[in-house]
Amino acid sequence: MIYVTYVVAGIFIALSVTMLYVFYRSSHFGLFVLGLAYGCAGLLAIVLGHWWPLVAGFMLAWILKWLGLEPGSETTGEGGRVAEERKPDDVAK
Repeated sequence: MIYVTYVVAGIFIALSVTMLYVFYRSSHFGLFVLGLAYGCAGLLAIVLGHWWPLVAGFMLAWILKWLGLEPGSETTGEGGRVAEERKPDDVAK
């Protein structure tokens, strides 16, 4: 079971590194906070050797997503539908 914990913790750390890199490129604060949550949970699970930091980190990430810190897609509009692309002359009409 400890090897499964280490593998999942490694995935959390890889996800954290990816989110922090994307934060560096886009400066979206939500990615920074989510990256820290996943990274701290992964490192804590490796240091302690227990599974519960992974569950706590995953729950914290979902709470942060519910609070709206996850970056949304720019192509979706209200209600998750794909928004139509506007042309400059459509706005004036």
